[in-house]
Amino acid sequence: MHYYRYSNAEVSCWYKYLLFSYNIVFWLAGVAFLAAGLWAWSEKGVLSDLTKVTGLHGLDPVVLVLVVGIVMFTLGFAGCVGALRENICLLKFFCGTIVFIFLLELAVAVMAFLFQDWVRDRVKEFFENNIKSYRDDIDLQNIIDSLQRINHCCGAQGPEDWDFNIYFDCKSESKSREKCGVPFSCCIPDPAQKVVNTQCGYDIRKKSKSQWDDQIFVKGCIHALEAWLPRNIYIVAGVFIAISLLQIFGIFLARTLISDIEAVKASNAF
Repeated sequence: MHYYRYSNAEVSCWYKYLLFSYNIVFWLAGVAFLAAGLWAWSEKGVLSDLTKVTGLHGLDPVVLVLVVGIVMFTLGFAGCVGALRENICLLKFFCGTIVFIFLLELAVAVMAFLFQDWVRDRVKEFFENNIKSYRDDIDLQNIIDSLQRINHCCGAQGPEDWDFNIYFDCKSESKSREKCGVPFSCCIPDPAQKVVNTQCGYDIRKKSKSQWDDQIFVKGCIHALEAWLPRNIYIVAGVFIAISLLQIFGIFLARTLISDIEAVKASNAF
């Protein structure tokens, strides 16, 4: 009987410190996300204007970073404390949440495959809403600019989508200098220019569409992303498989440690 208890205790310790090491990385990543999100949040003064964030039609990237940070920090903390203190409640919370996230990811992947047209419409709507908020959020602006510059695209379906933004809308009564133009990230870069011309998109949509091809990207970002995915399917699949394996490994460690703790407690009862 004593040998049985000692054997289980040894196994518990091995899994305990392995799970602790797994979660300390999780926790540190959560701290990094939180620190980055809070720094960006305070830099642009959003803390003093929460209503602006909650009313934003597009997605504030800082909020997304904070949410990811909070989830990772909470799970990492629960896993670390649960492993060191051999707290079954915390370990079950950690394990259950990871299982929920894993199933949610799986469901999203299946739904995206089965309902591709619906997903395409939601992506289009999401992108258009973020175009509306382009000048309202500097982080969102930088992400859209990067997306357009890297993928050589402009707007959701094309350059005309910039009419969704009041500053670029050709029909608007606004006196904005950007009216009937596009952001500089839509412009075809000139190799001879070492300094980015932020005014290169001004008045471009006042010209005939036949002139656009020489100055701006005319392909929409949704089409660019649809073309990018097949070319990089193995990279995308590899990333998702790696994330899934890490989650399954964490679930395995937590479940094994819970079983070992319960076995040791049961043996102590005799």
